[in-house]
Amino acid sequence: MTGQGHGVPHPDGLTAECELLVAADAATVWELVTDIHLPARFSPELRHVRWLDDAAGPRLGATFEGHNENGLLGAWRTVSVVTELDAPRAFEWAVCDADGRFGPPVVDPASPMARWRFDLTPADGGTSLRHWVRLGPARSGISLAVDRAPDRAGEIVQQRLGMLRNGMASTLRGVRDLAQDADRP
Repeated sequence: MTGQGHGVPHPDGLTAECELLVAADAATVWELVTDIHLPARFSPELRHVRWLDDAAGPRLGATFEGHNENGLLGAWRTVSVVTELDAPRAFEWAVCDADGRFGPPVVDPASPMARWRFDLTPADGGTSLRHWVRLGPARSGISLAVDRAPDRAGEIVQQRLGMLRNGMASTLRGVRDLAQDADRP
């Protein structure tokens, strides 16, 4: 598994990603990564999710609610909008702060507090699965932390990117294990 993060002192535009090879076909992996409930099984931060618009599964423009919690930021709710759905290649959603926990309330996918994505690419031995996040442009928990301690911005940013990479890596390993079990005869 590879992982990387790109940090700058201001939280807007920060990215982190992880990638691994899944020894399963793309259709099997796709079914797992487009199940919005699955990441809550593996993420140290995401507690539970639910569709908000009676969707039986993902579709462009569909919305879902996520409940998160961690020791640094406490608990918060998000509303996400599916912004890309290209089976079995890419699944992306924009995460918005509908409750105004970190700044003014926003439910505009063009101005999310984060954008999350799975990319699937055929590879020898299965499917290369990449999980990616970009923070901003709307405010998020990292914005509050940097506001409170601007002299520690670099340290705060790197710590948060590390937390996000750890969560992504855990989710990818969970998807890999489920996909490989499902793909066995």
